[in-house]
Amino acid sequence: MKKVLFVLTSHSELGNTGEKTGFWVEEFAAPYYLLHDKNIDITIASPKGGQPPIDPKSAADDAQTEATKRFNDDTALQEKLANTIVLSKVSQDDFDAIFYPGGHGPLWDLAEDKDSIALIESFYANNKPVSAVCHAPAVFKHTKAKDGSFLVKGKKVTGFTNTEEEAVQLTDVVPFLVEDMLKNNGGLYAKGDDWSVFTQEDGLLITGQNPASSEKVAELLLERISA
Repeated sequence: MKKVLFVLTSHSELGNTGEKTGFWVEEFAAPYYLLHDKNIDITIASPKGGQPPIDPKSAADDAQTEATKRFNDDTALQEKLANTIVLSKVSQDDFDAIFYPGGHGPLWDLAEDKDSIALIESFYANNKPVSAVCHAPAVFKHTKAKDGSFLVKGKKVTGFTNTEEEAVQLTDVVPFLVEDMLKNNGGLYAKGDDWSVFTQEDGLLITGQNPASSEKVAELLLERISA
């Protein structure tokens, strides 16, 4: 049985707005079920362990999808989610791939988290896929390849666009813009229309632009580990 590590944010504060953030439910649930239904064994970790914060906007009525509705009724998965493993205690040795769901939370914690950075670099160095969707490509802010260059340098990548960030009116709230960071780190950034399904795959790196792209990222990841 193939094993995939899901890494979720532990960060719940949306800058200094007084509002809450966290991970986006659809970006967790859709990939989780796609892989789970194909008999992939999934472990969930987060920097602090335990229950990761859910972005309240992703639980709103207008953000519901078939996957989120399934999640809302899935007490077993909710129990699993409430007991995530502390990120520092996991090793790439135990998994075939790693996946990062988005939400704004990762911009603050996972982008800077030394355990996450080391984990991504270890997965990549050991020829295992690294995947992230929407805001989660923030995790590539500091990750490096063996030669010391940024991991995304010269590679096709995508992530939440500057115009999508403008649309949700958080351009001046977030610590950095995912699109700008990926470009600054030498990534060959590309994007589709705002809110459309758009993914990039370059060797071991698989990225998705926004919530709508999360299931497609999981499909590409499944193909990669099943090959």
